[in-house]
Amino acid sequence: MAIRALDPRDAVIASDVHAVGRRAYAVEAELIGFDGIPALTESLRDMTARPLRWLGAVTGEGTVAAFVAWETEPDRRVTQIDRVCVDPAWFRHGLATRLLTEEAGGHEVRVSTGADNEPAVRLYARLGFHRTADSHPEPGLRMAHFVRPR
Repeated sequence: MAIRALDPRDAVIASDVHAVGRRAYAVEAELIGFDGIPALTESLRDMTARPLRWLGAVTGEGTVAAFVAWETEPDRRVTQIDRVCVDPAWFRHGLATRLLTEEAGGHEVRVSTGADNEPAVRLYARLGFHRTADSHPEPGLRMAHFVRPR
């Protein structure tokens, strides 16, 4: 499995990423009991229009199995991870760990997940993220927020 930058302007890559995201977020929606996750209804066009950097785990056949997407603030001090998605067929293969470790830079990193998404909560804790205050952006949704200091 190769870890490499992904170009969302490539139609095949964009389509793979979009499909993996939908499958991964469908699992999270079940885990947290909330099906209003924005990425579940996000169009391919909206996803690729986002000013994100993308890193993926790509199979030998060229299929995206997992990815992470993020933005780094202009001062380059904080990276906000927008999404970490692993195709359910590739769960428990260490892909999210590899991607988050590869992405790590010398700056603060922030990420959020549904508070009841125990696999993600454990992953972030294992990778040195510290849980900050939870939030309730919508009725029935509790988000856990994490930060990994510089």
